[in-house]
Amino acid sequence: MAWSRIPGRSRVSTSQLVAQHLPFLRRYARALSGSQSAGDAYVTSLLETLIAEPSTFDQTDGPRVGLYRLLTQLWNSVSINAEVDKGPLPIQGEQRLGHITPVVRQAFLLVSLEGFTEEEAAAILEIDVPTLRNLVEEAGRELAAEIASDVLIIEDEPFIALDLEGLVESLGHRVTGIARTHSEAVSLARRKAPGLILADIQLADGSSGLDAVNELIESVDAPVIFITAYPERFLTGVRPEPAFLIAKPFQPSTVAAVISQALFFDRKARPREQRATA
Repeated sequence: MAWSRIPGRSRVSTSQLVAQHLPFLRRYARALSGSQSAGDAYVTSLLETLIAEPSTFDQTDGPRVGLYRLLTQLWNSVSINAEVDKGPLPIQGEQRLGHITPVVRQAFLLVSLEGFTEEEAAAILEIDVPTLRNLVEEAGRELAAEIASDVLIIEDEPFIALDLEGLVESLGHRVTGIARTHSEAVSLARRKAPGLILADIQLADGSSGLDAVNELIESVDAPVIFITAYPERFLTGVRPEPAFLIAKPFQPSTVAAVISQALFFDRKARPREQRATA
């Protein structure tokens, strides 16, 4: 029986570590392969490998990274997909994801679905961080070909608004307009209903981007990504909270990943009662 030490805890067995992460490994493998049966087959292969060759479990970057790295290595080297029944038809999101280039799909899922940092995802894929960022941006472009959307930008700083507009369009989406105030945002949304909203919090005339979004989502069914210099004000544990939140200053690769995540999983925005500025 192999044992590992988690910082601040007593030693735990490899089987205990795997048990902790097993549901998430299955989620990743199913999304990666495009079917439940194939994904579970890859996880079974992972478990068999850990038993037969425990030395393949490299925990240098932590047990979670090590498990995902081993699973990804197996996925890249073993063609299990062709050896199992496809099972039920994939849901719409899985169908979209299946059209993405394999390594790009891996990068996208590790960052957007599994929540790894760029450094962790790069370690799992055994590449450097710049390469990882390029893959995530490519995921945005490839997903855009499947789920291109109309995007409303609510941002009062001209340079940031132009940067966001260029990024959105480079991913294959269309910008329906840029609003600097609450009233402009409402007017633009009424003129053309957006499929995605990028919203700053504090707007030019002192109005609130939160208020604008709360009004918009009463009639517009679209995910919302909030952008703020003070994200800690909105991550207090008090519900409801923004599903998607980007801190200023932001990296273009981060925005691309979150846009892809928001559109891919199609999470719906919900009104917030809290009033705040940032």
